Amino acid sequence: YTRGTVTAFSPFDARADAEALRKAMKGMGTDEETVLKILTSRNNAQRQEIAAAFKTLFGRDLVDDLKSELTSKFETLMVSLMRPTYIFDAHALKHAIKGAGTNEKVLTEILASRTPAEVRNIKQVYLQEYEANLEDKITGETSGYFQRLLVVLLQANRDPDGRVDEGLVEQDAQVLFRAGELKWGMDEEKFITILGTRSVSHLRRVFDKYMTISGFQIEETIDRETSGDLEKLLLAVVKCIRSVPAYFAETLYYSMKGAGTDDDTLIRVMVSRSEIDLLDIRQEFRKNFAKSLHQMIQKDTSGDYRKALLLLCGGDDE
Repeated sequence: YTRGTVTAFSPFDARADAEALRKAMKGMGTDEETVLKILTSRNNAQRQEIAAAFKTLFGRDLVDDLKSELTSKFETLMVSLMRPTYIFDAHALKHAIKGAGTNEKVLTEILASRTPAEVRNIKQVYLQEYEANLEDKITGETSGYFQRLLVVLLQANRDPDGRVDEGLVEQDAQVLFRAGELKWGMDEEKFITILGTRSVSHLRRVFDKYMTISGFQIEETIDRETSGDLEKLLLAVVKCIRSVPAYFAETLYYSMKGAGTDDDTLIRVMVSRSEIDLLDIRQEFRKNFAKSLHQMIQKDTSGDYRKALLLLCGGDDE
């Protein structure tokens, strides 16, 4: 993963950064510009070093200070940047399943897009940090085929990529065709098993073969034959199999399109992909939506929040 927009800053001096942040937040008023410039231009590992230096020098907690000095979306973004990478996804999932109502959007986005190794790591961190079993928590809050596909994805047992067997490709494509288009109603279980366990390279071939056999993209069948949370999750899985950056480009586009902005999604994706593949996401965005991610953020947000998001975004792909 070196397709991020945020990389290690050099020459890096954690103490100098900690001092600059303290000065920016001390006394009356806050110098937000300094805060956002430092935090968006250091990578996550460096931000953790700054937080440690901040505590060493001043006996204060940097995140607590950010929370008390900043407000609203800008605060959420800065605090998200400070969250250690290893706990980011587990934290998002914990908040998606706590309290009244489950945030299915977050469950879908994270479990559809993360690699099996990443999912195994999330489960481990969840257990360590929250002393709870993630699968139990998710099954307690979800139901039906949506729940069953989430459980399959949580097993993190997708076949590794290897040589693709064309015979098996043909077979899976036929099974999906019979389970979807040829059937009155849909055999959801077949879709869940095949989409949840076959390798990425195998499934890409299956999707091509499916189109040949049925005359439809598999997304069209899913769209017609299912609905609600299951439909959204199946579509997210298919899109991530095709291209994770394209999936996130679309996620970002719809977080900003139309009236109002889904800031939680915008922040979560920008922060979580900033050191992984945001350059690729930007490329897909430009290709698929006829405008750059930079332009859309510029148009859709304002103030320090906008400045910080644009710095995370990096360049404009016009």
